Amino acid sequence: MNTGVTMVIDPGLPTGAFTDLVTSHGDHIDLLKFGWGTALVTRDLHRKVAVLREAGIGCFFGGTLFEHYLVRDRLDDYLAFVDDAGATHIEVSHGTIPLSQHDKASYVERMTRYRPVLAEVGYKDAGRSACLGPGDWVAAITEDLAAGADFVITETRESGRSGLARPDGHVREDVLHAVISAVDHRRLLFEAPTKDLQVELIQALGPSVNLGNIATTDVLGVETLRRGLRADTLIQLTPTPKGTVHA
Repeated sequence: MNTGVTMVIDPGLPTGAFTDLVTSHGDHIDLLKFGWGTALVTRDLHRKVAVLREAGIGCFFGGTLFEHYLVRDRLDDYLAFVDDAGATHIEVSHGTIPLSQHDKASYVERMTRYRPVLAEVGYKDAGRSACLGPGDWVAAITEDLAAGADFVITETRESGRSGLARPDGHVREDVLHAVISAVDHRRLLFEAPTKDLQVELIQALGPSVNLGNIATTDVLGVETLRRGLRADTLIQLTPTPKGTVHA
C-alpha cells in the first residue's frame, strides 16, 4: 500500500453510523484516523477497531493524542493504549507542543520499534506553518523518512487552511513543487479535507496521489474524483476516443 491511499478521519461518529460507513464504503478506505484525542472519550473504541479489522482497514490515533501523552511524560502509557486498542499504526507529530524537528524525528525512529509510523510535518497554528519555507518542508520530510517513517503526512488540519494549504484553502504551490522535486510523493500522505485540495492534488500528481483527513461523508466523492467521475477531474482523467470533437 503506497499509492492511491485514502485515509479517512473519524471525528467521533456513533458506533452504528461508523459501522455503516465501513460496511458501505470500506472498499474505498485504506486507513482510518481517530481524530485528535477522540479515542480517549470513545466508549465503543474496541468495537470500532474490530469493525475495521474485519474489513482489513488499518487505524491509528491522531498525532495530537501522541503529543498529549508525550508532553506529560507518559509515552509508555500511550504505547499501552495503542496495544490495548489494537491500532495498527502510530502517528508522530509536533504540531502543537514545543518539540524540535530533530527531536520529533528521534521519536519517529523510536516508535518504529512498535508500529509502522506516520510522521507529520507542519504546525496546527497557521502563523507558525507560514514561517516554514519550501526548504524547511523538504528537510523535515527527508529527516522523518530517514528515521523510518512509512509515510510522511503533510499537515493542513481539518479545516484545510494551514500547513501545506494557504489561508484561502488552496495548496502552497511553492512548497508542493519543492517537496515533490526532492521526495518520492508515494511516500507522502497529503491531508486534503476539502474538495479544492483534493482536486488540486489529483490534478498535480494524478489519481493515485495519497490523500488523508477525508471526511466520512466524502469517501465516495474522493473516489469519483480519482476516477474522473466528477466534473472537476472528468476532462483530465477520462480517455477521449480519437477524433472526438469537443464543443
